[in-house]
Amino acid sequence: MEIRRTALPRIGTRHDCTTRSGQRLGVVCHRDGRRDLVIYDPDDADLAGETVELDGDEANAVGRLLGSPCEDRGLGDPHGTAEEPVSVKLTIGDGSPYAGRPMGEARVRTRTGASVVAVARAGSLFISPAPDFVFAPGDLVVVMGSTEGISAAADILAGG
Repeated sequence: MEIRRTALPRIGTRHDCTTRSGQRLGVVCHRDGRRDLVIYDPDDADLAGETVELDGDEANAVGRLLGSPCEDRGLGDPHGTAEEPVSVKLTIGDGSPYAGRPMGEARVRTRTGASVVAVARAGSLFISPAPDFVFAPGDLVVVMGSTEGISAAADILAGG
């Protein structure tokens, strides 16, 4: 299946595909971490028939339900420039294996190439937290990297 990627200035990125049955689907990845699952109108390929808004945790859960994280094969810029870095906000859920553990144990950058650049907790912002920073349930973690790295980091923080 061919996946088309479109940059949406000041919004994020849209990924679109057409199923074998001819249904057009899309995912809009907003810069704030929200995801919109879009099912396009069968009579007008530019009109969203249905849109489902998902937060980061919900998008990760749906991704797991579908079987695996999305891959962006063949989506490189035809002009040969590097992929634009992405930043998202991920929540440390109660069920995260890293809730109550130091950030360094997750080894996010080593395992994914993405970096934890900040953590927001109860009105406080921790910029460039050190590896000994202890995650807490409810922490809002800002991660920056490639689309693939961000997806892998979300999987790590949600499930290990």
